[in-house]
Amino acid sequence: MNVLDVLKPDCIKVPLQAADKKAAIEELVDVLASAGAVTDSAALKSAVWAREQQRSTGIGEGLAIPHGKGATVQRVAMAIGMPTSPIEYDSIDHKPVRLIVMLVSPPDKVSEHVQALGRLSRLMTDAVFRERAYAARSATEIYELFRKAETAG
Repeated sequence: MNVLDVLKPDCIKVPLQAADKKAAIEELVDVLASAGAVTDSAALKSAVWAREQQRSTGIGEGLAIPHGKGATVQRVAMAIGMPTSPIEYDSIDHKPVRLIVMLVSPPDKVSEHVQALGRLSRLMTDAVFRERAYAARSATEIYELFRKAETAG
């Protein structure tokens, strides 16, 4: 799975207007809806928030990967948002998040969802890649970072 299969340039928002976890999730769902990946944003907001209530998706090192599935999701899709300043996210390392990467999919795309989550995790585990993502100042810079990583040798 290549991240560029599910991440479109218009699904990256820098900066996010949200100042808390729930607002960030809602804003990223709205980004996906604007890109045509979601037909009912309210239903998806509820699904992703319900998943977040089960266990925080703040995985540490300044990163959160909220995710969810819903019948109103048209395709496996990813949205990325960078808050203006780090936000509290109940992360496992108790540090605020600097980048939020949301992954959503239709209920019948379990394999693709897991593959995309795995690929994203592998990329973000690389400290150099992660720091470059945090240092990006625009949606274009973030997209180019992923494009270069996915097209490298």
